[in-house]
Amino acid sequence: MKFHVLTLFPEMMRCCLSYGIMGRAAEKGLISLHAVDIRDYTQDRHGKVDDYPYGGGAGMLMQAQPVYDAYLAASGGRAVRTVYLTPQGERFTQQKARELSGEEELVLLCGHYEGIDERVLEDIVTDYISIGDYVLTGGELGAAVMMDAIARLVPGVLGNENSAQEESFFNDLLEYPQYSRPEVWRGKAVPEVLLSGDHNRIAAWRLEQARERTALRRPDLYGVYQAKQLAIKQLSADKRNSIHMMESLKRGRGEIIYTSLWSGGEDIVLYDREAGVCMLAAENPEKGKNMAGIVPEAARLVLTAQPFLEDILTERGYRLFLRCRQVLYTQKSPLPVRHREIRRLSLEDFEEVRLCCAAGGEGPGGAHDGCGGQCEEPGGTFDRLGGPGVDEAYLRKRLQAGALYGAFFQGRLAGIAGIHEEGALGLLHVAQECRRCGIGASLEAYVINRMLEKGWTPYGHVEEGNEASMKLQEKLGLYVASKTFLWMEKKLANEADV
Repeated sequence: MKFHVLTLFPEMMRCCLSYGIMGRAAEKGLISLHAVDIRDYTQDRHGKVDDYPYGGGAGMLMQAQPVYDAYLAASGGRAVRTVYLTPQGERFTQQKARELSGEEELVLLCGHYEGIDERVLEDIVTDYISIGDYVLTGGELGAAVMMDAIARLVPGVLGNENSAQEESFFNDLLEYPQYSRPEVWRGKAVPEVLLSGDHNRIAAWRLEQARERTALRRPDLYGVYQAKQLAIKQLSADKRNSIHMMESLKRGRGEIIYTSLWSGGEDIVLYDREAGVCMLAAENPEKGKNMAGIVPEAARLVLTAQPFLEDILTERGYRLFLRCRQVLYTQKSPLPVRHREIRRLSLEDFEEVRLCCAAGGEGPGGAHDGCGGQCEEPGGTFDRLGGPGVDEAYLRKRLQAGALYGAFFQGRLAGIAGIHEEGALGLLHVAQECRRCGIGASLEAYVINRMLEKGWTPYGHVEEGNEASMKLQEKLGLYVASKTFLWMEKKLANEADV
């Protein structure tokens, strides 16, 4: 990931990538910094970048021209996501850090004096972010905080791939207490349970400690956690048809926009902001209309199991692009993986992944990247954005997130599988010449096992009519939900109905 920082103090920013984890990540090429000195782009012969504000007022204002030219130098004229550090922005959170870590490049604009001319902000800024309700002398310290929080979520930066999953603010709870050697220090002993070797007891103890600590130190966070746990409990009455929402809440991704579950109803609207996916359930068409009206404007996909919502969502600018069945693996024991040459993929593998997905002709009904695909017979991929083909931008994002795994045969990539943005199993595709060899089953089993290690319940979606994929799910021991699920995609503003 590359950070471009527009600043008056470039050396101050370069220090951020000189030490510790950030420094090592920069040496490995996992992250990089382009510190752009805004003063280099002023047209004032004295090197000034500020002037008095129109209308009067205290202090000086950074001018539009040097900021804009510095931005062009950083972005190369490309559309790069650009953050302005300002007390007027939305609060920077771990969720926002996760979202921004999915970008290949990010511009951070550091203001000074009384701010920056509004006209250039309107032209280049995509996100206004504050790191807290206080005022600093400049945006550099805020930019440093954001770089650290974002960079540590880039795959490979922390070294231990589980570290970013098991830390403060994960799943709305603060981190549990941690202990190291010696076993007794100043008369204080390490809790006995941590010495037991019983991983289930240790996990339960850590969860309880995290709950107690959050309730004591951050009651606001604990309230969010309790609300989600109550929703999960209510949804569990119909686990097979609700596992997508239960897992979204459990993994700390879904936000409860609205629900009547707590008062005995069945209505719920969940929103996964990072993935742009809204999950919707309604008791009847009348309630469905009301709930469709509160689907966030930014939601590009809606997942529902209520057929009457198809027409309602179509009226609101969505279109159906996939009917599917939901499958889930409810056992705790890992699945056998016959094919041993499977590993996590990275952006370096992109070209091989693209070729693997693009190879092969269209088979009967096509294949689906949701959970299975036609791994045992010819078929292409079905991308999550509404048509047959390979969505290269999405593949890059999943590679960057460390959510794709590859099976290799004789040194070549034979197939891929992974986890979608919203948490479903998917992206399973086996190269034409490697089918009917059990690679698809091994890949899906491998991903299921990785999800089990994280304490998740693996689930996914199989396109209706994809019998080969359904047979694979049955073979692996996945249950099939009773309802048919609809994936609705938001139409482009200039797109006509078909």
